[in-house]
Amino acid sequence: MNTTILKLEPAIALSESQFFTLCQQNPDLKIERSGQGELIIMPPTGGETGRKNATLIARLVMWNETYNLGVVFDSSTCFRLPNGSDRSPDVSWLKKERWDSLTPEQQRKFPPLCPDFVLELLSPSDNLSFTQAKMQEYQASGVQLAWLLNPQDQQVEIYRLGCPVEILFRPRELSGENVLPNFVLNLAWFWL
Repeated sequence: MNTTILKLEPAIALSESQFFTLCQQNPDLKIERSGQGELIIMPPTGGETGRKNATLIARLVMWNETYNLGVVFDSSTCFRLPNGSDRSPDVSWLKKERWDSLTPEQQRKFPPLCPDFVLELLSPSDNLSFTQAKMQEYQASGVQLAWLLNPQDQQVEIYRLGCPVEILFRPRELSGENVLPNFVLNLAWFWL
């Protein structure tokens, strides 16, 4: 299955509230929205991608429970980025003070900010160029650290605010650097 892009504007322009309602009325669809108002409907992942995503989020949750520095989100969470796009990273994390600064309504709906950390796992149905553009969008929106894990090419792309992309071939571990202090993601299992 492939990603489907619906070009709505200028015929139809959905407000933030209308887009939120559309997503709530179609819970079986994973829908994102580009800054140009295009709806992006993504297929579900297969078992191998889902298994890896679950492990990745579990590792971040365990670290977060130890240090209690922020809030972890799964791929069901959609963030409204500063450029007007609505994106749902596979795994994301937000500093506690940024989460606490949101109103209860902003927390309940699509938080209007870019996470501090984002992880995207490229699945067989994902387009690499499209996903790289999404990573650059996170970077332009202020993400502090972002990882694109690409099992097909056995590499990781690291995006940092204000820095060029770093590409690593089959790294055994990744450091959360100063964004996720003391977090080290062991990836030996990932490449098997």
